[in-house]
Amino acid sequence: VEESLAACGNVIPNVTSVFRWDEKVNVEEEVLLMLKTSAVKSPALIARVAELHTYEVPEVLSVPVEDGFGPYLDWVHECTSGEAPPAPSVEKFDGRQ
Repeated sequence: VEESLAACGNVIPNVTSVFRWDEKVNVEEEVLLMLKTSAVKSPALIARVAELHTYEVPEVLSVPVEDGFGPYLDWVHECTSGEAPPAPSVEKFDGRQ
């Protein structure tokens, strides 16, 4: 977030992971980190997380967002690009429609 690679992060503790590593099944308590970024910043964010992570092969995934709340998506775009978001293509919901 400080490097403008992500707009927001969620730190979710107490995640139990079961995985195969070094030819054995491991069970570890981990922390899940979810970062919200733009498609443009995704490659740089993936590289930075991999660089900072202590695992040799960390799970770093990008999940495309097909839809979402327009103002939130605009905010993510602004936080990660430093520029105004593109004009919305649909009317915003005002809660009365």
